[in-house]
Amino acid sequence: MKILLTGGSGMVGKNVLEQRFSPEYEFFAPDIPELDLFDFSAVKVYISKIKPDLIVHAAGRVGGIQANMAHPVAFLLENLDMGRNLVWAARACGVKKLINLGSSCMYPRNAPNPLKEEMLMQGELEPTNEGYALAKTVVSRLCSYISKEDPGFRYKTLIPCNLYGRWDKFAPEHSHMIPAVIRKLHAAKLNGDKTVEIWGDGLARREFMYAGDIADCIHRAVTDFNSLPELMNVGLGGDHSVNEYYRAVADVVGYSGAFTHDLTKPAGMARKLVDTSRLAAWGWKPATTLKDGIAASYEFFKTHYGDKK
Repeated sequence: MKILLTGGSGMVGKNVLEQRFSPEYEFFAPDIPELDLFDFSAVKVYISKIKPDLIVHAAGRVGGIQANMAHPVAFLLENLDMGRNLVWAARACGVKKLINLGSSCMYPRNAPNPLKEEMLMQGELEPTNEGYALAKTVVSRLCSYISKEDPGFRYKTLIPCNLYGRWDKFAPEHSHMIPAVIRKLHAAKLNGDKTVEIWGDGLARREFMYAGDIADCIHRAVTDFNSLPELMNVGLGGDHSVNEYYRAVADVVGYSGAFTHDLTKPAGMARKLVDTSRLAAWGWKPATTLKDGIAASYEFFKTHYGDKK
């Protein structure tokens, strides 16, 4: 079985490739020089050449609140172009099965938690990541429309909660919260800083899942595609405050200083917890604890970036 994986050099893609798939699965994970997802003709030619049985679309421009606020045009256009080109080329080439990765950012900012799949497109998006959310929503809808027009094509979307883990981005201008906090507290420990600043009051709640777990879920989705719902959240079913994440990272990193809060900085949505009812009914749940996930991420950071403050 041939599987085309986009985003193979990103965090999710690398974690997927580390999974132990059966030898009957042959993965194609082209890098940018081999496959330019911004070029529709090139995508179509590549898909026609390898003739995949299933596509996993994990490529995308991703980042935390700083990156989304600084580059909304890029987050909108790049994710929209990559998703549209990949999904429509797959349809044009007759690929019957596709798994698209969405994002919990697609949910309305004021939707009640936990966020159920039917709440999508039912309200205003969070302004700090609106461009990214719009692009992800359009690609998800395109998958749904294709499947609706021709049931022979089964294009499904997984909606992960926030992710972190091995192969993450740790640079402040690109990273999500947990890798950013790991880098910040590592530097604070090395510098002997007595305090570390947190954006906002730290009471906003987030759901972060270890990347190895989403990779395991994708493994299950590939091997048990027929039972996979057309649209499904993938999360923990529980969350923590930003302050609690800082304390959890501090425990792992060994930072013993105090925290201050900058109330002038944006904190994003007050809460973003996905409903996992469909996931539970499907029979899968994540296995990695927060402490173990942070510890694995910190070991990866020290190995690859530990000399950088």
